[in-house]
Amino acid sequence: MPQQHDFDVLVIGSGAAGLSLALAVADRLRVCVLAKRGLADSNTLYAQGGVSAVMDAADSLESHVEDTLEAGAGLCHPDVVAHMVRHGRDRIEWLLAQGVPFTTVPDERGGAAVHLTQEGGHSRRRVVHADDATGQAIEMTLLARARAHPGIDLREHHIAIDLITLGKLGSTPDRCVGAYVLDKAANRVDTFRAPFCVLATGGAGKVYLYTSNPDVATGDGIAMAWRAGCAVANMEFVQFHPTCLYHPKAKSFLVTEALRGEGGRLSLPNGESFMHRFHDKAELAPRDIVARAIDYEMKRLGSDCVYLDISHRPAEFVRAHFPTIHQKCLEFGIDITREPIPVVPAAHYFCGGVVTDIGGRTSLPGLLAIGEVACTGLHGANRMASNSLLECLVMGESAAATIFAEPPAALPEIPAWDESQVTDADEEVVVAHNWDELRRFMWDYVGIVRTTKRLERARRRVHLLRNEIGEFYANFRVTSDLIELRNLVQVAELVIRCALKRKESRGLHFTLDYPDIDDRNYRRDTILRAGDFG
Repeated sequence: MPQQHDFDVLVIGSGAAGLSLALAVADRLRVCVLAKRGLADSNTLYAQGGVSAVMDAADSLESHVEDTLEAGAGLCHPDVVAHMVRHGRDRIEWLLAQGVPFTTVPDERGGAAVHLTQEGGHSRRRVVHADDATGQAIEMTLLARARAHPGIDLREHHIAIDLITLGKLGSTPDRCVGAYVLDKAANRVDTFRAPFCVLATGGAGKVYLYTSNPDVATGDGIAMAWRAGCAVANMEFVQFHPTCLYHPKAKSFLVTEALRGEGGRLSLPNGESFMHRFHDKAELAPRDIVARAIDYEMKRLGSDCVYLDISHRPAEFVRAHFPTIHQKCLEFGIDITREPIPVVPAAHYFCGGVVTDIGGRTSLPGLLAIGEVACTGLHGANRMASNSLLECLVMGESAAATIFAEPPAALPEIPAWDESQVTDADEEVVVAHNWDELRRFMWDYVGIVRTTKRLERARRRVHLLRNEIGEFYANFRVTSDLIELRNLVQVAELVIRCALKRKESRGLHFTLDYPDIDDRNYRRDTILRAGDFG
């Protein structure tokens, strides 16, 4: 029998953004955090590099801002960048107070200071990290804090299907008042009511065939917000991480950018270096340039991969700084202290998403979005390394302030989920087939290098798939796979539409038909709103 659950704040997603917000409001409000798989299953868990923050006296807020603006290729919102950078240090101090075990070094007073590393796009060492498993350290620490907090109700294996709005219920003015959620363990759809709903669902890397993201990254929050009438922006800017382990059993294991920051060199199969031919910063160039360079060389040579070599550094240094990568590569017979790592680019991060302001507010009252699901204006056309976890943490705090500042709305009566007109699916193979087709044509036609012809081909294919999946969704009971596929096909369409609107090459969007930047016409966000079918 379907159930109804009432909370003050409903957080959909259990990564760094969702957990930091939950911990910020739980002393005053009743919070529920939903995770569609295990509570720790999030992009945060797999983040290796770290959190960018100005912690060194030799560094400055102005330098961090300047580096971010340069990486963003003219589309960052300067006020947003300044806000994020300004709050970096206090978020690191908050994480330390929570017990996150960051890597430290002795300081001048005989104590310990956080160790700082440097990554692509940064002009200074300002990346705070926990060896090469920073995301895991943050996720597990915050999760332990949330488990211990009496004001936080954690529910795993609960996947949100759609947001509930007053508009859908026939009332005005429109507002988000909850969500329909599939309880996978009980195999039923429950109603979760809350005057404040927060999307913290992460990105959508699984829309591509090759991705560094875990299986949960299916764009659920972006798709749900779009269906609820929210604006989205800059979906064309998909960051492909340049270096994921190339091995048939590795499932696109990420090789952190910090490895290049500590001297790792990219080379062709014959051992020849090549990054100096593409950028004056060579291996430390922004990720989009490195990814395109690797893609170009692989296609030019017909090679399956290129190589990343850190073996010239002392073996003890490599093992101490990159224990996770060292161990994972050993599992596949690669000793990174003695030989190079075969690597390929893979879809990694979405710079676009649901449009929000600096407080996390979307265009739908009662709905906030934080983390990778949101488009705040921080990243512009290209995210600088380790600014993503920074955004999660700062926006968790900012969104909490928004919730405290706004009076909660009264909750209406909400009808239970209706399954009276549907049956169990008779051919689950349809879902599996469509999932595979979607990810393959997105990789082939909407990948690192694009053309108008490829994008138009992808748009025709995605429309056919969306109609087929929509019909399937309307006639059969929902399953986790069907919910995710429905969301992925919606995200794919948004990526394609945004890419077709931007007739230039900027940041992460590179098209052979318009290879140059066009500041006169396109130095602006690509925004899609409900009712915009262009």
